Amino acid sequence: MEVKKILVVGSSNTDMVIKTQNFPAPGETILGGRFLMNAGGKGANQAVAAARLGGLVTFVGKIGNDIFGKQAVQQLEDEGINIDYVSVDAENPSGVAMITVDQKGENSIVVAPGSNGTLSPGDFDKAQTELNESEYVLMQLETPIPTVEYIARKAFQKQKRVVLNPAPAAKLSDELLRNLYLITPNETEAELLTGVKVTDESSALRAASILHNKGVEIVIITMGSAGAFLLENGTSEIIKAPKVDAIDTTAAGDTFNGALVVALSEGKSIRESIVFANKAASISVTRIGAQSSVPYRKEI
Repeated sequence: MEVKKILVVGSSNTDMVIKTQNFPAPGETILGGRFLMNAGGKGANQAVAAARLGGLVTFVGKIGNDIFGKQAVQQLEDEGINIDYVSVDAENPSGVAMITVDQKGENSIVVAPGSNGTLSPGDFDKAQTELNESEYVLMQLETPIPTVEYIARKAFQKQKRVVLNPAPAAKLSDELLRNLYLITPNETEAELLTGVKVTDESSALRAASILHNKGVEIVIITMGSAGAFLLENGTSEIIKAPKVDAIDTTAAGDTFNGALVVALSEGKSIRESIVFANKAASISVTRIGAQSSVPYRKEI
């Protein structure tokens, strides 16, 4: 079986995590619990997930000339990811995320993008050889949207399959949507993109149909512990996720996306790929942290 290459383009952050009983109210100071510092960023998380789960991964991103950036890139390399196209921004620091996780495992996150915010089409153009050799291009929205639009257009022109995880939530142009093979919003992101509040299967179908009618071939709406809603070729269903006790949902979506693209790159059907991605994401929420929570192939 020939495994197709995966090109992941996106953010790399250092996550600073504090566990707490409850989130503080505005103006309130509370005493938290355990502190952790982990490599994160949606792009890097998805690259690590794809690599750990068996994908052949190249990462395109941007870091600052600082200790956070150097550590992040070293960790990506240690995962077996090709880091030849990670650029260094001499003007801006590496990205940082401040994450609070409450006793229910829910998280609240503030991101300072730093160098991620300067990822440019020119940075991506250095990876043309990898684009030519890759079957799938996986992106998110923690880098500038004009750069995401440029990459999607270039990849679509080369008949590559562009997968977009539209997180954090943002409005997207019709041109970008036309260049996508697959989009994976959660309920909140789907509502922002379509105006449809997603609460159940019928509302998910309405939202997914709007995105499909704008040119996206396959729409997957992730619905947390309920699983994932799939719309493909006029048929739709919810593919349930395994039941687990969640302690930290950080990077569950990133794990899902990385796993999904790996399964697709191995020739699995979209439904089989979602089952695989649901399993991987369900394991990740039983662990603390972003990249540290991502499972390995042997665990699935």
